[in-house]
Amino acid sequence: MRTTAYSTPVLYPPPVSPGDRLRIVAPSGPFDKTLFYRGLAWLAERYRVVWSRRLFERRGYLAGDDRQRLDELNQALRDPEARALVAVRGGYGATRICPDADFAALRAHPKWCVGFSDFTALHVEATRLGVASLHAANVTGLGRGDAEARADWAQALERPLARRVFAELEPLCAGSSAGVLAGGNLTLLFTAAASGRLALPDRCVLFFEEVNEAPYRIDRMLTALRASGKLASVVGVCVGELTDDGRHAARRAALEAVHDCLAPLGVPILAGLPMGHGRLNRSLPLGVGCELSAPHGQAGALIICP
Repeated sequence: MRTTAYSTPVLYPPPVSPGDRLRIVAPSGPFDKTLFYRGLAWLAERYRVVWSRRLFERRGYLAGDDRQRLDELNQALRDPEARALVAVRGGYGATRICPDADFAALRAHPKWCVGFSDFTALHVEATRLGVASLHAANVTGLGRGDAEARADWAQALERPLARRVFAELEPLCAGSSAGVLAGGNLTLLFTAAASGRLALPDRCVLFFEEVNEAPYRIDRMLTALRASGKLASVVGVCVGELTDDGRHAARRAALEAVHDCLAPLGVPILAGLPMGHGRLNRSLPLGVGCELSAPHGQAGALIICP
C-alpha cells in the first residue's frame, strides 16, 4: 500500500512481468471470436494466460447468464496467483453482476483490473475499495490493435506507476490542479451513481469518455451527476473520445455540452485525451496521482505522477 500526495491510502497491485498469470473474463457482452483469438495469441506470447471456453456462452446480449459470468469473475478475483484480470470486451452486463461479486478478494489478492467501456463497472468497484486499476483496451481491442497500441498496453501494465505526459490537450476551462484519477465511460458512471455505487476519491480528477451519445444525453448525465453532489470532490476534469465517427461538428457539440454542464464546478477541464472508443485508446491508470494544467489560450497537459 502506498499513499498519494492528494488522497487517502490507495492499494497499488504489483506490476505485471512477462510470464505472469493473467485471467481473462467476459463480464459483459458476447464478442467477435476472430478478434478474441488474435488478442489472446498476442497476450500468450508474453504472459501466462488463463481462460475458459465458458466465455463463448451466449444469452442474448450477454456473454452467458448472470450466474456463469459472476462465477468466472469471482474465480479471477480470488485467484492468488493472477497479476491481472482482463476483459474480453465491453457491451453491457457488468452492472448486473458487480454488486454480488467478491471484490473483497481484490484487496486480499490485489491484481490489475484491465478494460474499458462496460468494464467501467469494475473500475467503479475498485475505486470504492481504494484499489488502483487500468483503463485500457480489452482483449478484442488488442486483436485489432497495431504494434504501437499493444506496446503501450504492455508498458502500462508492466510499469503502471511510471510518469506519463499527455500533452497538446484542449482547455475547455482554464486552471491547474492536482488529484487522483478516477472515472471511465460516462454512461457507466451515471449508472453507478443512480445505483448508489459511485464513490469518487477525495481531490478527484475525473476522466470520462463516451461513444456517439447525442449532446443532450451527455448534458443529461453530467447535469444529473453534478446535481446529485457526486462531483463535489472533483478538482479537475479530463475528457477522452466522445465520438468515433470523426465528424468535427459532432465532437464540438459534445464538448460544448461538457463545458456548459461542468464549467459551474469552477475547475480546470481538458479535452482530447486519446482514450475511448475511437481509433486511439491509450492506457490510463486509475487511482494514481496526477497533475492537470489548462492554461489560458495554450495547449494543456495531464501528467501522471504517482
